[in-house]
Amino acid sequence: MKVLGIMSGTSMDGVDLALCDVQQNSDGWSAEILTAVTIPYNETWRVRLSQLRYQYGEVLAKTDVFYGRYLGDLARVFHESSGHNVDLVASHGHTIFHNPNKGLTTQIGDGATLSHYAQRPVVSNFRRGDVAAGGQGAPLVSIGDQLLFGDYEFCLNLGGFSNISACVNEKRVAFDVSPCNIVLNRLARELNVSYDEGGAIAESGQVIYPLLDELNAIDYYHQNYPKSLGREWINKHFWHVVREYDQHPTEDRMKTLVLHSAAQVGKAIERFQADGVCQPGSGRMLVTGGGAYNKTLVDFLKSECPCEVVVPDSNLVEYKEALIFALLGAMRVSNQPNILASATGATHNVIGGSLDGDFSSLLR
Repeated sequence: MKVLGIMSGTSMDGVDLALCDVQQNSDGWSAEILTAVTIPYNETWRVRLSQLRYQYGEVLAKTDVFYGRYLGDLARVFHESSGHNVDLVASHGHTIFHNPNKGLTTQIGDGATLSHYAQRPVVSNFRRGDVAAGGQGAPLVSIGDQLLFGDYEFCLNLGGFSNISACVNEKRVAFDVSPCNIVLNRLARELNVSYDEGGAIAESGQVIYPLLDELNAIDYYHQNYPKSLGREWINKHFWHVVREYDQHPTEDRMKTLVLHSAAQVGKAIERFQADGVCQPGSGRMLVTGGGAYNKTLVDFLKSECPCEVVVPDSNLVEYKEALIFALLGAMRVSNQPNILASATGATHNVIGGSLDGDFSSLLR
């Protein structure tokens, strides 16, 4: 089927829409991107989404509907202009709350509203079922890493948070590694830019080693996987450490955070190699997400990670997560488990996603 995958990450740079050809045959699942686009958020949406977790319940409910309409309008315009038919929309939504240890995760973008305005059936709300089953509700892309990119020993996505997956003892495991673009973009705004283009700001700085040591000592990094991160964790455990070094130039703090992110990925690789993914010092890592365009970050990854670092073409760098959510949507319609308990820590593999709209043509 032709599935429009929609992804909005925690870095809030915009909405990714990727129209994908998703197929299942005797060899398993396959998916490829046919056409894709990113719609940047205007400042109104960026502020609204970043502040929504502090608002009253009525504001949250209204924004859930308004954001569903916004995504539905984007989806309709996209498929009308793409020249392709769209059978299904699979939307991640935008995460507002994520605290799975308390059984809580909330992604806005009401599926029923989205379906009405997109004029297509919709799968949304992917994370809730996994959290209900005791899982972290993240990372969800690990099943796509397994089915579509299994030739790589490791798959790393550098989004708002970095997350990584690998196959350990014939089971796909995954976890959030550290904050990434979500904190780098905060620092960039101190210099009146939205992000560090190409890693130029970080490249011009100097590492603040006491800050680096404090960040690396944070308890989360010493916990076993599965585990996941959210905005709440940054505000409670991470950002106050960075702010203690506000007297240092932004460039220096930026370079320190970039090295911190790369070093934590390196430790994750070493852990996976010790768990038998591959021989120490070997293996290939597929690197995608906006952070793959940060040359300073990629250079640090190459020096900190005991494996080959592979950055693919721009289409896959930018839209891999939207591609995988298209796959998750197709698997949900086929009533097949699309969330791996081995990756999230749930009690069982979950068929994740809520259905809205008319699915009669897909279920015949």
